[in-house]
Amino acid sequence: MVATLLSTGSAAGANLRELMERMGHTSTRAALIYLHSTSERQHTLADAVGKLARTQMGQVRKSATGKGVSGTKVARPPARAS
Repeated sequence: MVATLLSTGSAAGANLRELMERMGHTSTRAALIYLHSTSERQHTLADAVGKLARTQMGQVRKSATGKGVSGTKVARPPARAS
């Protein structure tokens, strides 16, 4: 029952600290014993991280020159002539 409550809370977006408070745990170790990952949650997280990364990379590329450029060109702008 505790594992179900923690996994459901986690799937709903609660972080570890919030789950610990809800269950009355004082250590992360106690909470992690009952917290289980699901493949559905892993897919949701992977999709969210991928979407965020694509959005941020698009913003970096556009802000660098106004058009698509490689990550190296964004990270290392050309040296100025003296």
